[in-house]
Amino acid sequence: MPRKTTKSLERKVNPDRKYQSILVQRLINKSMLDGKKQVAERAVYAALEGAAKKLKSEDPVEVFEKALSNVSPDFEVKSRRVGGANYQIPFPISGHRQLHFAFSWLVEAARARKGMPYSKRLEAEIIDAYNETGAAFKKKEDCHRMAEANRAFAHFARA
Repeated sequence: MPRKTTKSLERKVNPDRKYQSILVQRLINKSMLDGKKQVAERAVYAALEGAAKKLKSEDPVEVFEKALSNVSPDFEVKSRRVGGANYQIPFPISGHRQLHFAFSWLVEAARARKGMPYSKRLEAEIIDAYNETGAAFKKKEDCHRMAEANRAFAHFARA
């Protein structure tokens, strides 16, 4: 099996029913627990509509895409052993992996909130990501901060 994800290994995701968006369908898939897709679908649609309503926007998908772009990381650090010492080396992240991290952090942050239904938690997290606040955005900032702090070791990436 190849180390890098090739086009042949990438799974094709069909667009969702309501907005015909692949990104929304990927959020539904990430939110799904125990194979209950309709439950996840209902929660995601309610969250997107609620977020758009609170932000006074016409298009829920537009709000979601902006929130997703605010949460997507540009850099990550990978541990590498060089001469007996481990270094955290910053690497740029390409598109598919950026989205993977963004979806994961968004869903993880929504699940970490307590005291309300999942759709409301996801809605609040999307609004926070849109406004560049919240746990998912903080995770991105931490990731960038780590990469910036270890920029001195970037020359090890090529070795």
